[in-house]
Amino acid sequence: MIMNKSTQKSKNSSQTRIINRSAAEKLKQKEQLLYNVNQLSGVLLSADQENFEASLLEGMELLTRCMDVDRILIWQNVMKDGVLHYSLQYFWGNEIGRRINPVPVEESFPFSNTPSWESRLLKGECINGPIGTLIPVEQERLRPFGMKSVLIIPVFLSGFFWGFVSFDDCRKERTFTEEELDILRSGSLIMVSAINRNTQELKIQQMMKDLRDTAAQLETALEKAKAASLAKSNFLSNMSHEMRTPMNAIIGMTMIGKSAPDTGKKDYAFEKIENASSHLLGVINDVLDMSKIEANKFEMSFVKFNFEMLLQKVIHIVMLRADEKKQRLSVYLDPNIPQTLIGDDQRLSQVITNLLTNAIKFTPEQGSIRLNAHFEKEENGLCTIQIKITDTGIGISSEQQSRLFASFEQAENTTSRKFGGTGLGLAISKRIIELMHGNIWIESELGSGSTFNFYIQLRRGEGKNVNKLLPGVDWANVHMLVVDDDPEVLEYFTHIAEQLGLACDTAAAGMEALQRVKIRKYNIFFIDWKMPGMNGTELSREIKLHSSDKSVIIMISAFEWNEIEQEARSAGVDDFLPKPLFPSSVAECINKYIGHADTPHADKAMTKQEVTFPGYRILVAEDLEINREIVEAMLEPLQLEIDFAVNGSEAVQKFNAGLHNYDLIFMDLQMPEMDGYEATHKIRAFEEEKRKTLLSEKSPLLELPKGVPIIAMTANVFREDIERCLGAGMNGHIGKPLDLGEVLEKLKTYLQ
Repeated sequence: MIMNKSTQKSKNSSQTRIINRSAAEKLKQKEQLLYNVNQLSGVLLSADQENFEASLLEGMELLTRCMDVDRILIWQNVMKDGVLHYSLQYFWGNEIGRRINPVPVEESFPFSNTPSWESRLLKGECINGPIGTLIPVEQERLRPFGMKSVLIIPVFLSGFFWGFVSFDDCRKERTFTEEELDILRSGSLIMVSAINRNTQELKIQQMMKDLRDTAAQLETALEKAKAASLAKSNFLSNMSHEMRTPMNAIIGMTMIGKSAPDTGKKDYAFEKIENASSHLLGVINDVLDMSKIEANKFEMSFVKFNFEMLLQKVIHIVMLRADEKKQRLSVYLDPNIPQTLIGDDQRLSQVITNLLTNAIKFTPEQGSIRLNAHFEKEENGLCTIQIKITDTGIGISSEQQSRLFASFEQAENTTSRKFGGTGLGLAISKRIIELMHGNIWIESELGSGSTFNFYIQLRRGEGKNVNKLLPGVDWANVHMLVVDDDPEVLEYFTHIAEQLGLACDTAAAGMEALQRVKIRKYNIFFIDWKMPGMNGTELSREIKLHSSDKSVIIMISAFEWNEIEQEARSAGVDDFLPKPLFPSSVAECINKYIGHADTPHADKAMTKQEVTFPGYRILVAEDLEINREIVEAMLEPLQLEIDFAVNGSEAVQKFNAGLHNYDLIFMDLQMPEMDGYEATHKIRAFEEEKRKTLLSEKSPLLELPKGVPIIAMTANVFREDIERCLGAGMNGHIGKPLDLGEVLEKLKTYLQ
């Protein structure tokens, strides 16, 4: 077909207009893109720390609209296990008006999943075009994200390959132009630079915060150090007071005793010296225990023990002081607590004694202290037992409670304080309780008394709880009446009776008791001495007039028996039971008068008889003359033959001479010339040589001699000291100052 010139010219003009329009549109698009990139730059520059992420996402949204793409993803390079990964840091996407997130932020992928990417991007090349133009492994990697085209622009900061920005088109296939590429490179660099700046600012802020925190911690540590230094200074001042006070009494009473003209005054001085010495020994033991705790060498020693007997011993220790202050001390013992438990009974006694002593100390005269022991639960063979000690004392403020269990501190720190003490007891008690898998806490208000609570976990001993009453008695026909104006005592007695399987009635006053006596015959009465209206003595006298001659009256009282015995006996009272009450004590009384059997009281009387060891000879190695005199005086009533050695060398010579064939050796450790360890080594070596000689004789009737028992006798009482003694060949250990009961136990163990 032939066109004329005018037609050709018109066509060329139309094509020119199309090209010009296309160029104009491209120019307009480029200008719009540059405008959006400038806007992005302005948004990010003006963004503060708090709204940075929102500003960044706003800028990313501008670019997606301008470039007509569906997603922008910013990836940062990270190194994991020596392999380079790319990790998604920020994302903005729009698909049919909805924001979508193809992968979790901070999710990372190794570059090895897309093999060519790392090398191409590292060279500064972009990945640009339809997905179908990529190699198969890359197509497979990108297919799950639903894109049809992608532009990946690498970003470098200070020549370092920081990561890349991905522009995804999920609707059409396209290749981004060089002009778009150049402008998007700038936009990507702006975004990454802003991210890096923000990250650096965050690091600086975190660094400043860390510095402030460190400064605050240093300041706190300094304050704590100052407080600890002050506490220890106060502690040393208190310790000086606590040690010098009994030492002053010991020295003063020694002078008085020496010059006293009569035995009575000398005995008085000796009693005061004994009391002051016991107090001083308690202070020293507290310091030693605290030293073990500070050195992390405080350990438990587990044995089987009777829980009720443990409480009885503790009450016996503290009752004298409570009686002096005319305080009422009561005990409730849960019958569900196993009769025997496995744990460190001495340490548990130490805790309870400390808490009761404090309660008595800080409770005014005629106040009351109560100890409750409850069985909480049993799991995995461990019994949880809670003990609560409540008093009506001065109370403790919240501020004082915060430092109550701290080492070297008391609620009151000056040496002129009204109440004494080292300030170590509660810190030691807390550590003991923690070693028994328990906890301790306090409930108190100033002026309203205090309650110390703690629980511990102990293993149940072998066997079940058994009835303390003797077998062979028709206990079903035994009835008892308890008379006391204290409802807690009546309730506790009812629990004890249920535990023993006895019929028990109660009365809160004398007249009520007499009314019951008219209705029923009772085999045994437990009557409180001090009651309003008719007291226990008067009631006992009336009961004897109306009851059978075989009925037994037991008087219960917190007062000493010798104060009321004469009047009570004349009223017909058969025996006395001191408060606080224990189930075993009640059972002993019933067994004694209803069961007609020997009671544990008789056994106790037997234990008080003197134990003697006639015919036995012992050797005591001790370098200090005064200590030799103390041992000689202590052992003199035991009918032992005693030889002394003033050092280890003399002890070895006397033993090797074989003139006396010693049955036991008490060996001091620190002695001149030869200490106790070396002396023990030489004695054991001598015994071994003697055995070898006897074995070489091959006598058919030969009986090899046993090694002589050697007991360390020293003030070194730490566990490592005891272990060193045993490692040196000794059989046991006794701490100084010597306790007669402990010495007797060793003698009975190795001589009988």
